[in-house]
Amino acid sequence: MSRPVLRAVIADDQALVRTGFGMILAADGIEVTAEAADGAQAVAAVRRTRPDVVLMDIRMPGMDGIEATGRILADKEAAGTRVIILTTYDLDHYVYAALTAGASGFLLKDVTPEHLVAAVRLVQSGDALLAPSITRRLIERFAHREEARPAAAHRDLSGLTPRELEVLRLLGTGLSNAELAERLFLSPTTVKTHIGRILSKLELRDRVQAVVLAYETGLVTPGGPAGEVAPG
Repeated sequence: MSRPVLRAVIADDQALVRTGFGMILAADGIEVTAEAADGAQAVAAVRRTRPDVVLMDIRMPGMDGIEATGRILADKEAAGTRVIILTTYDLDHYVYAALTAGASGFLLKDVTPEHLVAAVRLVQSGDALLAPSITRRLIERFAHREEARPAAAHRDLSGLTPRELEVLRLLGTGLSNAELAERLFLSPTTVKTHIGRILSKLELRDRVQAVVLAYETGLVTPGGPAGEVAPG
């Protein structure tokens, strides 16, 4: 049985980047439905072609990738679209804002072709792109700065069970599913079920958004090498 064809939009102000990424995706059977040179074009392209994944540069003229990401993911008609942020430097100071806007992860522009293809397929399947340790490092670095957007700071967590709240706290420290299972004496399958319920109850797209939320609600605070779990 053949895999369904994935559809992608590439948004970057450099034509060479768009062309190169497009060739890589096409070689793996991923259809590039449109290219965009700025954020406004990206939003229009998504509305027009309804892709599965958008590769979104942050720094573009006019509307940047952060605003474009927020607009795309706020569109109910684009509910199934995922955004991967493209950045030139590791831990670009705009990336945190992009993640809080709803992006499912980020890639450096010098990514290998194999990693690029794997990333597109990963986020389209509903997973998050960032490794837990990278997520934690990113959030700890920027969560306390002005770039942070604490829109979720007052989100109601009362709908979570005590176990789900515990899982969310530990998830915010950057633990993988296997590490969570070991820490809580649960099976990996049970951990995955808890995380799925947390995402559903809090209307979050993926575990990256859960980590952001854990910091913005104060469940976890920046500071230690693995994050400090707030009492509660």
